[in-house]
Amino acid sequence: MTAPEHQAADQADLLRRARRNRPATGGRPADQEAGPAGPAPLSHAQQRMWLMDHLGQGGALYNVPLATRLRGPLDPAALATALTGLTERHAALRTRFGRQGDQPYQQADPVGPVPLRTVDATWENGAGNNAPALLAAEAARPFDLATGPVLRALLLRHGPQDHTLLLTIHHIAIDGGSLPVLAADLAALYAAARDGLPPQLPPAGPSYAEYARQERARDAELTAAADARAAHLAGARPLALLRPVPSGARERRAALHTAPLAPATVDGLRRLGARHGATLFAVVLAAAFATLRTAADQADLTLGCASGQRLRPELRRTVGLGVNTLAVRADLAGDPTFTDVLTRARAALLDAQQHHEIPFDLVVERLGAAARGADGTPLLSVSCDLVRPAEPFTLPGLTAEDVELDLGLAKFGLTLLVEDGPQPRCLVQHDRDALDEGTAEQLLAAFADLLAAVAADPDRPLSVLPGTRLAADRHPVVAGLTADPRVVEAAVVESADGPPLAYAVVRGPVAPTGAELRAALRRHLAPGRLPLAVTLVDRLPRRPDGTPDGDRLPGAAPTTPARTGPLDAVRTAFGELLGATPSADGDFFALGGHSLVAVQLAERLRTRTGLPLTGLDVLEQRTPRALAALLATREDERRAAPARTGARPGARSRAGTVLLTGATGGVGAAVLQELMAQGRPVRALVRPESAHLPALHGAEVVEGDLGDLDGLRRAVEGVDAVIHAACTFTEHAVDLAAMRALVDGWRGGPFVFVSSIDAYGRPAGTDVAEGGPTGEPVTPYGQAKLDCERILFDAAATGRGPATAVRAPIVWGPQQRLRDQLRWGSTGALYQAALAGQPIALPAPAPGDRPSWYGASWVHSAALARALAACVADKSPAAGRIVNAVSGHVSWADFTGELLRLLDSASPLDLRPDADPELRRPWHYRAEALAGPLTLEPGEGWRSVLAAMVG
Repeated sequence: MTAPEHQAADQADLLRRARRNRPATGGRPADQEAGPAGPAPLSHAQQRMWLMDHLGQGGALYNVPLATRLRGPLDPAALATALTGLTERHAALRTRFGRQGDQPYQQADPVGPVPLRTVDATWENGAGNNAPALLAAEAARPFDLATGPVLRALLLRHGPQDHTLLLTIHHIAIDGGSLPVLAADLAALYAAARDGLPPQLPPAGPSYAEYARQERARDAELTAAADARAAHLAGARPLALLRPVPSGARERRAALHTAPLAPATVDGLRRLGARHGATLFAVVLAAAFATLRTAADQADLTLGCASGQRLRPELRRTVGLGVNTLAVRADLAGDPTFTDVLTRARAALLDAQQHHEIPFDLVVERLGAAARGADGTPLLSVSCDLVRPAEPFTLPGLTAEDVELDLGLAKFGLTLLVEDGPQPRCLVQHDRDALDEGTAEQLLAAFADLLAAVAADPDRPLSVLPGTRLAADRHPVVAGLTADPRVVEAAVVESADGPPLAYAVVRGPVAPTGAELRAALRRHLAPGRLPLAVTLVDRLPRRPDGTPDGDRLPGAAPTTPARTGPLDAVRTAFGELLGATPSADGDFFALGGHSLVAVQLAERLRTRTGLPLTGLDVLEQRTPRALAALLATREDERRAAPARTGARPGARSRAGTVLLTGATGGVGAAVLQELMAQGRPVRALVRPESAHLPALHGAEVVEGDLGDLDGLRRAVEGVDAVIHAACTFTEHAVDLAAMRALVDGWRGGPFVFVSSIDAYGRPAGTDVAEGGPTGEPVTPYGQAKLDCERILFDAAATGRGPATAVRAPIVWGPQQRLRDQLRWGSTGALYQAALAGQPIALPAPAPGDRPSWYGASWVHSAALARALAACVADKSPAAGRIVNAVSGHVSWADFTGELLRLLDSASPLDLRPDADPELRRPWHYRAEALAGPLTLEPGEGWRSVLAAMVG
């Protein structure tokens, strides 16, 4: 929707409200219910999700995309008004999640308009068929829980009366029980906004924040109850079929396998359940137990299933995360008939449901080390569910059809499902790291065959029912490592207390990392034989007889203990949080640690030692000795950094200290590296959990973010130059407030702002000069950059110092965040389509069009860093100007052709005048002022950097 359309919609809504003299939402908003105002604690379910995100293990994993095809006379202005009314009525949809010390909290933001981004798109009758890729790219875009929002809206326009509405909501704000409430309220609010009438809505339920407060008030009771559930799960172990997954942040890529089920089979399963007093879900759960009993040759099995927390009638109209995970443990020893399995599974399910209010994270906390297998695999890695086809969001006067969106991510290692609908299906989804494709296909076949067999005859024993034993074979660690031709030699050191440690010497220009080698071992080793880690070494130390000397390998049996100071501090902090001071080699999980304690421990050690540490570091290092060694290494590197760069943290060099915001982002990391290489002292503004990244380069670290305005003012005090490279991408009000705070504290020296070529909008010509006029329309992101530029240049006009706005296009580089950026926006749509093997339509000039070229302007992150560093130098040619930083221009045909080659994709490519309008970019951006530092160095060509980003 353009800016005039937004204004018209706002004016129309104000007129309607004035006529009615009442709020747009009708009824009483949920956040107006009685209860304390202000920040609230997180519920247990929210806290577990927040921890995953905080530890870098969230990404798009907990995005909930809801897409609906709408045909008919849609009123976009009424829809935008209805979405705003929806967030006004349900505060959970406008809540952000901050942190006070080591404790998270939730805070509802004031009601504000919900942007409804409108994009023209083709569909299956059009040649481009780019809508699925656009939807996939938008649905996969991560949220920032600390700044919000947790709801995004996108409207694809296929034709005058043909649209697709995509609402993407973070799971921390909704669950399955919230969806019918949202659908009904959105329909009523839309009808009211369209017709200019008061909405007819029932009273909203209590606010979710009040629900969280009430749950937390029962923590003592729930913790005591969790002890009993932990005792019930004592001795349980993960499914033997699953491989350990790498620790730390990863994509959690999923594979989905499906097989049809005859409607008669589902009817038979339903009748079987009725005969035994069981629901259809209980029968499906029993079938999952039976399938896995045979496949893993494992009688004691624990499966997870979701449980709603809406038994209280007043909560049924509350929007929020009201779910819990139930651990259902069943003993299938012997050779029971399926009827016996159903009886045992039903009893286990009922027992778990009796305790549905006990948060699973409390149970995990009470289990301690028993919550994981010996190889680190979580006990609850397998889930089961009965699902039904999604219901579309129906709006009055329109026909609606659900649009299925699969993000391709796995929350569990393995999930077995049955879809009950007009065309029933059996599904197996798995984490690609935890299970191989062949095993998953065999599991699917066994599950589907068993369902059909027991629907016809449930009284046969498991030994004669369909099933396949799939337990993995065991192979030696060294043999598995040396099977990789890049591994020269390898060694293993066994441990009496847990998994072994492995070591490898690698070679070659593209040598594997230890994590990659360990991941490869999962294809060859049983979980019990998988090493805890694979450590790369330059050479294997050997004894006189030539055998590897395990005593001299790092971490195996250290002869030189870690420094006493860090080790004592770590052991003390362990003891304070876990109840007993451990030995130097005490395992974090074995001592009862879990994710929240990891965050708290990192925060405590970071405060006491002054050294950077994250919760993810704790989860990966696990022992006081390893954590102390990591802290000692970071202290050494920090001390060594001034000697390497010629700068001292906090000191002033000849050219002055540079404040760098966004120092851990894709652009900021490259700028930091460039400045330090030049010997410039840098003050880096970063979030606490990322503080070690710039600190290791020898930078002075100031903890904070764009939302901390006082922190921004303090950070800019006393510096001699500013490079402002941070932005929120979505919360433009935060960007503007941050810029105002920075210029308020700016007292002199160069100020360089990393802007965007989006600020040019859609220029009239195809050759865009630096600082040329802006053409309408301008995207919200581009408008935010223009507004920030205006704030900066107004401040510079008072004589504080030279201000430069460097407008950059898409930034390409090998840094992780830039790799992720390749998967969003216009290039993201192409990437997703190529990855899925879908047809790709690229724009070709229509008859009569002047442009003969469409493509992307781009800049290499290292070149951009050189340009920004040049802008804070004395006598910079860019000072006081709007300049461009462009490495080059590449046509969409060349870009997509290279992408298809790198991904080994068979997507057909077609140049058409009716392709995605977002790709119709004919502009070449001139970049004379910074041409020198922008000159590409060897290895910075677009093909090389694209290959690095694709990985």
